[in-house]
Amino acid sequence: MKLVLFVAVIFAALSGAGHAAEADDIREASKAEAETFNARMYAGLPSDKAYACFVRRYDAEHLARHPKQKVASMKLLVSAEYDKEDKQLHSSFRLGFRYRHRSGDFDSSGSCGHVVFAKDGNDVRLGCGVDCEGGGIGVALSKDNKSAIIRLEQVRVWQNNKPDDDAERSLVAGVDDKIFRLDRTDNSECASLVTDRKELAELRHK
Repeated sequence: MKLVLFVAVIFAALSGAGHAAEADDIREASKAEAETFNARMYAGLPSDKAYACFVRRYDAEHLARHPKQKVASMKLLVSAEYDKEDKQLHSSFRLGFRYRHRSGDFDSSGSCGHVVFAKDGNDVRLGCGVDCEGGGIGVALSKDNKSAIIRLEQVRVWQNNKPDDDAERSLVAGVDDKIFRLDRTDNSECASLVTDRKELAELRHK
């Protein structure tokens, strides 16, 4: 079951990056490589729980240069929790955004698999997926660790935190919606993506 989930998450990340969905196109990072990536993501290796928040609000000039871009703003919260039982770091994501020509707040969330590399070794990312074939995203970091690079083809989203089927939609990549670069910021900027009060308190103290 874990293998099936891992493969599904990786395929989602690959399609999001625009690569052919072939298992040979990727390799799982070694333990040392994964720890290096996690240290970059969370500004140090997580001991118990850690968060990283990235935000981008596109200005009028940017949107004018990209007339086909559907997204007007986006937030990404990546979290990691160390499981004492299996001694593994488990990552997840929450994504929030607003459309350019549609009202309302949209969000998505899911779990992330292992850190993976493209075979050429130049692209390292987390492959994150939404349950029940809901698509997913690939999350990489800029060289200076100040930005997250999100790649996607399709990801299931919900409007205004409504979990019912009627509110379910998908963000589908278009010409200008395949790759998003979000800037790292204080975790409090991503507080709107957290609904659990206990976790919200933890987020604000990290």
